[in-house]
Amino acid sequence: MEPWPFALALFGGTAWAATVVGSTIVIGQVNDKAIVPVLAGEKGRGVALWAALALLAVGVLRGGSVVLRRWYGSVTEARVQAELRRQVADRVLAMPLSEHRKRPTGQLLALADSDVTFSTWALMPVPLTFGLVALLVFSVISLLVADWTFALIAAVLFPLLVLVSRWFSARMVDPATRSQEQVARVSGIAHESFEGAMVVKTLGREVAESGRFDDAAGALRTQRLRLAALSSSYHPLVDALPLLGMVALIVVGGYRVQAGAVTTGDVLAAVTLFGWLNFPVRVAGFLFESMPRSLVSMGRIESLLAVEDGADAAAGTWAGAYPPESLPGSHPDRRVDRLPAGAPSVRFEGVSFGFEPGPDVLTDVDLEVASGEVVALVGATGAGKSTLCELLVRLDEPTAGRIVLGGVPLDDLTPSELRSTVALVFQESFLFATSLRDNVVLGRDLDDREVLDVLERARARRFVEELPDGLETMMGERGVTLSGGQRQRVALARALVRRPRVLVLDDATSAVDPVVEAEILGGLRGGGHRADAGVMTVLVVAHRLSTIALADRVAFMEAGRIVAVGTHTQLLDHPGYEALVTAYERDEVAVAPAGELR
Repeated sequence: MEPWPFALALFGGTAWAATVVGSTIVIGQVNDKAIVPVLAGEKGRGVALWAALALLAVGVLRGGSVVLRRWYGSVTEARVQAELRRQVADRVLAMPLSEHRKRPTGQLLALADSDVTFSTWALMPVPLTFGLVALLVFSVISLLVADWTFALIAAVLFPLLVLVSRWFSARMVDPATRSQEQVARVSGIAHESFEGAMVVKTLGREVAESGRFDDAAGALRTQRLRLAALSSSYHPLVDALPLLGMVALIVVGGYRVQAGAVTTGDVLAAVTLFGWLNFPVRVAGFLFESMPRSLVSMGRIESLLAVEDGADAAAGTWAGAYPPESLPGSHPDRRVDRLPAGAPSVRFEGVSFGFEPGPDVLTDVDLEVASGEVVALVGATGAGKSTLCELLVRLDEPTAGRIVLGGVPLDDLTPSELRSTVALVFQESFLFATSLRDNVVLGRDLDDREVLDVLERARARRFVEELPDGLETMMGERGVTLSGGQRQRVALARALVRRPRVLVLDDATSAVDPVVEAEILGGLRGGGHRADAGVMTVLVVAHRLSTIALADRVAFMEAGRIVAVGTHTQLLDHPGYEALVTAYERDEVAVAPAGELR
């Protein structure tokens, strides 16, 4: 970020200080050389005219310096906020999933919003505070030139102002910290309640959720009242100090005038100068008041920015570590040279993984998926199927072992290489609140024919064409305007539009009708997006017998381990697999007779 706007704001603050001191000097001279002579019956009207012009000139310069300070101060604050929000967004997208699990969404939203705002609160008064420092220096010099007693009063008053401000600033750190923590808590509860509105309503939890929010809001109110109590006692004290200085100047100045050491103009200039101190001291007080809260917010932001990039290589992409042309999708036809042509094989070699803290979710997993093969991952809930899929796209990093894609370890692949080769489709399909087309292409330049072609492969074309605006139909937040099965098919189309050579389906068709699901999976075995794209290697998490039937082989998982690999028929001899299949059969009686698959 360029520093020149802030430098101009500081210059404006310094110029303002110079014009303030200059105006008080002019006022003193007007008093001595124009007002007093006129009152005494002496000639002074010509001097008064020049004095008026001098005051006008100083006023214009002071006004210009204020405009300069305020405008470029605002520009600096806006730029800093924009840069911080960009860095926060980049870091949130780049950090590993383990950090996302530690930080609720509401807290991340608070960081990007209120914390960024509070972190720059102390920035806006800095140019004026810088001007105040310059004003203090110029004032001491001016007062010293006028009379040493005036400078002595300033030498007592100015440090006292600083000490009072520092004392209050130190006392505000703790309530400011607690206040920002409560802001994050309130944001988190609000986000959960709003996101889970349907659950709250269907379970009749409105009163309970409202009470939970009220408790958090009440705690926030308490902390902010503590801050308000400190502020309410701080400002009157800071306002009173310059007034005490003015009283002291009038008393001392009266004696010095009688002694002939100074003129009434000197006293008037000094008193006017102390009167000017009231406003900048108040602003400086706001700086000292805001500083603890700003430091707390900046500390929270820095703790987020200090998080290292995620193990997944995509983190570097989102964080800007790779040029735009390397972004997945920037070149849809781009194929990496290090991977073999066609559908690469996938090999898990002694892979283990565990969330911290907690036991391993995967233990010593060995599995090879041949080029162009369809392998179904089958196992009870919690067996580790989804985790294995996430490791393949580096959303997490194995704690032991390695994953090899087409003979190349995942660690050796760049983000663009991995993302242009492997696509993962989740069970929970997230759609953005934009048009259906934008949700599918995600910034790629594709014509309607290409988009409809990929929608056809995902068996989504028919319902898309029946929508009021077709491809331009706007999706609600998270795609709520579509059914669960429709969202899953759009998400699948979004993956297929990249023409991946390895497709990972994490129960991505669970909400789709079994007949349509069979059509989709059958079509996936037929090749890529275009005739020359070749077949795909497919790893699919399966909970339906119809899905398992389409797989070349089945990998059966129990408690984070692959305990058996083979065809469906071969695995029926395994007691655990046979029991699981029997449970699936009971759920699918209405879809297909069990005997057809067996």
